Amino acid sequence: MKKYLFICLLVCLSSAVNAIPINFSFTGNLSNDDDVQFFNFSVGGISSVTLQTWSYAGGTNAAGNVISAGGFDPILALFDSAGNLISVNDDGMGVATDPLTGVAYDTLLTSTLNAGDYIVSVMQFNNFVVGSTLSSGFAGANTVGFVDSTGATRSSFWAFDILNVDVASVPPPVPLPATVWLFFSGLIGLVGMRKKTIKKIPVFSH
Repeated sequence: MKKYLFICLLVCLSSAVNAIPINFSFTGNLSNDDDVQFFNFSVGGISSVTLQTWSYAGGTNAAGNVISAGGFDPILALFDSAGNLISVNDDGMGVATDPLTGVAYDTLLTSTLNAGDYIVSVMQFNNFVVGSTLSSGFAGANTVGFVDSTGATRSSFWAFDILNVDVASVPPPVPLPATVWLFFSGLIGLVGMRKKTIKKIPVFSH
């Protein structure tokens, strides 16, 4: 009996250790100014979760890495596992000031969240969520390239921390189904045929 109690105690202690929330740091680049970078994370119990970017003004992230300033003006949106919008953050209070522009445009959002799975997205300002759900889509940055509201040209680089969670990851890109590729291939073929047809039509000038 004592042996079984000891084993149970070890299992409980192991579970408690595994459940301790930790911090995650990510870096990367957007391919286009209207792109949206998604992250998934989970918490095992009620937790105060912090979401923070470092790439606009630079600084030292949770992993202890020094991040250079110069990234685009970021915004973020937080969703629950069903895709319902929980919160949006543009310019966080207390973030660093960029040495070039003199403004503080990084994001900083702390939310008390219940146990569960969540999605957070990082985008360039002002590519906000259109509605109250993830499926509503995003409005677009309305810029040509990575340019902030001061007119300064920025890079496509982002640096993002997710703090005090059980697990966090960057989901892999979702490939288009084979049927979609076939559909687009067909469209390309039709466009090619249309172009050939148009070339055969004589054009008369007035």
